[in-house]
Amino acid sequence: MTSATHSTLFPQAPASADAVLDGLDPEQREVATALSGPVCVLAGAGTGKTRAITHRIAYGVRSGVLQPSSVLAVTFTNRAAGEMRGRLRQLGAGGVQARTFHSAALRQLQYFWPKAVGGELPRLVERKVQIVAEGAARCGVRLDRNELRDVTAEIEWAKVTQTVPEDYPAAAAKSGREVPRDPAEIARIYGMYEQLKRDRGVIDFEDVLLLTVGVLQDRHDIAETVRRQYQHFVVDEYQDVSPLQQRLLELWLGDRDNLCVVGDASQTIYSFTGATPDHLLNFRTRHPRATVVKLVRDYRSTPQVVHLANGLLSQARGRAAEHRLELISQRDAGPEPVYGEYADEPAEAEGTARRVRDLIDAGVPASEIAILYRINAQSEVYEQALADAGVPYQLRGAERFFERPEVREAGLLLRGAARAGGHSDPQMAAAEDVPSQVRAVLSTRGWTSEPPAGSGAVRDRWESLAALVRLAEDFVRARPGATLADLVAELDERASAQHAPTVEGVTLASLHAAKGLEWDAVFLVGLTEGMLPITYAKTDEQVEEERRLLYVGVTRARSHLSLSWALSRTPGGRPSRRPTRFLNGLRPGSAAPRPGSPGAAVGQGGIERGAARKRRGPARCRVCGRTLTDAGEIKLMRCEDCPSDLDEALYERLRDWRAEQARQLGQPAYCVFTDKTLLAIAEAVPGTESELSGISGVGARKLGRFGADVLALCAGEEPASEEASQDASEESPEK
Repeated sequence: MTSATHSTLFPQAPASADAVLDGLDPEQREVATALSGPVCVLAGAGTGKTRAITHRIAYGVRSGVLQPSSVLAVTFTNRAAGEMRGRLRQLGAGGVQARTFHSAALRQLQYFWPKAVGGELPRLVERKVQIVAEGAARCGVRLDRNELRDVTAEIEWAKVTQTVPEDYPAAAAKSGREVPRDPAEIARIYGMYEQLKRDRGVIDFEDVLLLTVGVLQDRHDIAETVRRQYQHFVVDEYQDVSPLQQRLLELWLGDRDNLCVVGDASQTIYSFTGATPDHLLNFRTRHPRATVVKLVRDYRSTPQVVHLANGLLSQARGRAAEHRLELISQRDAGPEPVYGEYADEPAEAEGTARRVRDLIDAGVPASEIAILYRINAQSEVYEQALADAGVPYQLRGAERFFERPEVREAGLLLRGAARAGGHSDPQMAAAEDVPSQVRAVLSTRGWTSEPPAGSGAVRDRWESLAALVRLAEDFVRARPGATLADLVAELDERASAQHAPTVEGVTLASLHAAKGLEWDAVFLVGLTEGMLPITYAKTDEQVEEERRLLYVGVTRARSHLSLSWALSRTPGGRPSRRPTRFLNGLRPGSAAPRPGSPGAAVGQGGIERGAARKRRGPARCRVCGRTLTDAGEIKLMRCEDCPSDLDEALYERLRDWRAEQARQLGQPAYCVFTDKTLLAIAEAVPGTESELSGISGVGARKLGRFGADVLALCAGEEPASEEASQDASEESPEK
């Protein structure tokens, strides 16, 4: 993920309108200077589309062609809107509205509701799941947690496609949706959900768009007021527009055509939410005079990564594939993609963690590495493997950085310190520069120069505060004369833009959550038939969307790319899985696509097969003998509910020893051994290196580093490292 704390992210605004165009390639410059009429930008992954459209807006504003308050730029996530606002601010084009569709609509709805309807706008419900659950109960339908989530998603899809409850069964059948329950049942739940909302006087996020559309359709005076305010529109990620969002955009535009859209049909991966690339693909039909610019110069990825990405799309079918863009890498050559085949999922996770550790040891920052998978349920085994390898990680999809309680609290404290000028606090008075002042303030809330041992909430809090310290250091490095008040102003701007600093750690994320991000090294894992394409992808179009999902994953990588799969789910399982069909003809040793299919073999890189040949027997509970499948149970070698023969005294000694090791190493405790591994050791009480190495989580590296100490503790002896420490302490002349 691109670092948000590097000093180059604090640039001075360009000196003039023409200077805004400096550094743009010919196609980006064509986008930036096309300031009137309809403009369609077909932008491949990594081609600088955000750069092109933000420079277009900034050039228009700085040259006087566009008034900042007359421009509305819309996209699909708060992060993307925040990034756009941040870039525009850096280009000297502050004041431009850059929002999500929902945010822009809500703002208008709140303003016009008293005039259009009267009274206050109904309260917005952020999570509709509870009301859906109540609606299902009132309909006499029992839903488990997964069904509740899926039915809620169906209701959201129906609303963004403007489908009313009674029409849902027919609409779902026509679209070929894989519905979680009987369509008639879902329609009844949907209808009851809407009734409950009306009874309680609340609305949901989809209602925000629906009601805004309704107001603009029914009240021409209000529609004209909005159109006088906004004269120019920019829509990013246009391939993800739903029918409802397209209708809202048309109402904003009226009979004008000052519209710039940017998108890539090959990155359409949200059709399950109602998104469709049809509006992008039909743009020239609706606007015959449109300026169309293609961005194909890839500045993100090496030729090796781009070659594989192009190879994936060369085999694609369907309308989106007919408009695919052939990317051309602008970077120097890099390493070939690596393909890994493993015996089982734990082996795949352990192998991935080893390669991640190697990259970090070679100098790649942990924050520039990502492990991407198809569904969130795949993350657990990778969390465990990274912890065992001593690699810090962060899960993508958690709450936004500036909304974390510790970050909000830190902002308040820093603001107070800036106002006080440091006179009321001795630590602040002693601080020589802004970073020292920040450290002094944050030290009162848990920041220390060394990270705390262990993982969980305490470590997460420390990481948040440490990110603020790094931000302060980079800010002052870029602006040597800055004060604490200047830093607070910068934090306020970043909070408004959701421009978060980087939190150190390998990113774990689903492929969907990774859209719009990039890293130096990307590991695409679990690439088997049934997972990618996912089992429920039945139609040709659904399968093609799964191919596009893999394409999005590949194009997240700048230099290092690894693709892997496991032949079975659990150790000793039957190796019945096959690598995803999307790699046929692309990975070494695979057959080219069947005759008649587009694309030829472009095999690159090497394939790691050692792990696949190393077959392990099935993991069985040492108490009851049942075959184990859960990663945690496999580590303990027993069922979670089988009786434990834990040596509690040994377990406590191991925990104390681990805490001391973590302190000496300056690492979290889980980087030495996880709690589950310590439990397994305390239950097995190994007496030899062979027995210790047989415990999951004790690899060769940790065996060599910690094996002697652990075996000594298991034998009731003092570890050699502690004895040496005590001897040195006793011999010290200062004693």
